[in-house]
Amino acid sequence: MLVIVRHGRTDHNAAGLLLGRLDPPLDPLGREQAVALAAAIGPVDRVIASPLQRATETASAFGRPIEIDERWIEVDYGAFDGMPLGEVPAEAWAAWRRDPEFAPPGGESLRGLGVRVASALDDLTASDGPDTTTVVVSHVSPIKAAVSWALGGDELTTWRLWVAPASITRIATTARGAVVHTFNEIAHLTTADLLDR
Repeated sequence: MLVIVRHGRTDHNAAGLLLGRLDPPLDPLGREQAVALAAAIGPVDRVIASPLQRATETASAFGRPIEIDERWIEVDYGAFDGMPLGEVPAEAWAAWRRDPEFAPPGGESLRGLGVRVASALDDLTASDGPDTTTVVVSHVSPIKAAVSWALGGDELTTWRLWVAPASITRIATTARGAVVHTFNEIAHLTTADLLDR
């Protein structure tokens, strides 16, 4: 089973900033979320993480060696990175939503993101056995791309998905293809009052 999780909250997330390649640490709530996340999932065989600090901090809660895979890094928002969501130009949002090749100035397109995430997923499918539980700690956009890959959707499907901080998505890979078992699980956060507040 492939268990793909979003990192815990950062101050940037809490402030409503677009957070791509900037590298802030988890905030105190994010650290609590990481512990709750690892407890909810339980023992795992492998832990893979994006190289960004918020992902590796979350991954460390699993108490296992962390494999860094650059393909799970957040999409590059280029000139928009760190900008309040409401300040991103309306025409940029419109272009992003209709064109998978659109990239912010100095950034990455959804198509580029999808290609690298699909490559990582194909490698995991080839390397992990049917009884292996692998956790991947990543970010909003790669998680959306992974779900789209599993469902056979295109890059623009990602605009119809919402991914909570410290949420869990489970994808099984079978001989017949990928199967989404769960998406955006947050019960481990609601019972512990750890929802993004």
